Amino acid sequence: MSEIDKIIVKYLNQEANRSELEKLEDFLKTNEGLRIFNSLVKTQYISTLSMTEYDVNKAKESIRHRLKKDKRIAKIYLYKRIAVAASVLLVLGMAFYLGYYSDNKSRPEVVQRPQTILAGTDKAILTLGNGDEVALEKGKKFQIGEVSSNGEELVYTEKKHNNDVEKEQSFNYLTIPRGGQFFIKLSDGTEIWLNSETKLKYPVTFAEGLTRKVELIYGEAYFKVSPSTEHKGAGFHVLTKSQEIDVLGTEFNIRAYNNDEIMATTLVGGKIRIKKGEVSETLAPNQQAIINHEGNEIDIQEIDVSQEISWVNGLFTFNEKPLEEIMTVLARWYDTEVVFESAKQKKFLFTGILERTEAIEDILNLIEATSEGHLQIEINNKTIIIK
Repeated sequence: MSEIDKIIVKYLNQEANRSELEKLEDFLKTNEGLRIFNSLVKTQYISTLSMTEYDVNKAKESIRHRLKKDKRIAKIYLYKRIAVAASVLLVLGMAFYLGYYSDNKSRPEVVQRPQTILAGTDKAILTLGNGDEVALEKGKKFQIGEVSSNGEELVYTEKKHNNDVEKEQSFNYLTIPRGGQFFIKLSDGTEIWLNSETKLKYPVTFAEGLTRKVELIYGEAYFKVSPSTEHKGAGFHVLTKSQEIDVLGTEFNIRAYNNDEIMATTLVGGKIRIKKGEVSETLAPNQQAIINHEGNEIDIQEIDVSQEISWVNGLFTFNEKPLEEIMTVLARWYDTEVVFESAKQKKFLFTGILERTEAIEDILNLIEATSEGHLQIEINNKTIIIK
């Protein structure tokens, strides 16, 4: 998250100090600042549910008023408290925005649920070249040859190969289960963050001078690629089932889950070239390429990349996302199943930023409380039922 994003979150959580308020006030004087601010606090329910728009002018006036009124102010109180964990960064659904609830209205009652579903942790299955499998998890150390793990990351040290042994190159697989995440540093120095339900294939060492290739078999991964200038000009390619990415020393995110209809590649910095069939496109920073597995078209969009890669920083970020998509993300991280009793419930839109360490019960409480009776949520063992 950028500094201003953090300030906005602290503002919404009643934790912003005077210096941060002054920065936020200056930020809201620009059109781009207003757009970013609105994107973090704006909420929209289903199209049939009418709600008042967030009044950013009132928010700005309130900031100025509080700054003038008390120079010693350390916190601001524009939002009503909600009976859930304080670590929630921004309420999903944001029904609790300025002016929505008057003093004579009671806020929705939050139902406390027993904690039966745990948040994800660092864990993975390493498959070695001989087929042996090693369970990697927090607190468990592992080392063999040039490979080592402290339970939170997997690191390969560089071992030079010449072209004569390229055909004998050994490959490892790293599989991240539902409810897991892991970090890996390849032998060339490339860093990769792997999200839940992801599988990566890669060589133990790279043949010197030849194109470095890895394969994202499925799932989501964030790459920080070691530049070719440090490897005698050797390029870096990422293969998936539907595309090939030619990397020119850069940072990017690929989301390519098996059950998703589309694959999204987001460029944070540098330059990448995407090829699907006979079609190829080059991405610039802050662009996302969308590919449908069935077609050969590559759709390029300008996006806010900070939202797309927030999972790397331990956050969920949802900007007017349908509940079905939100629950798919949560189900992977909390290793649970979701049942919708009515198809129309899948279309409810929510906005919010949440910590990935948050208990699923607290998140479900927020969703239910801000739906104003349109949703009822139950947990049965490890199945979430939305009524």
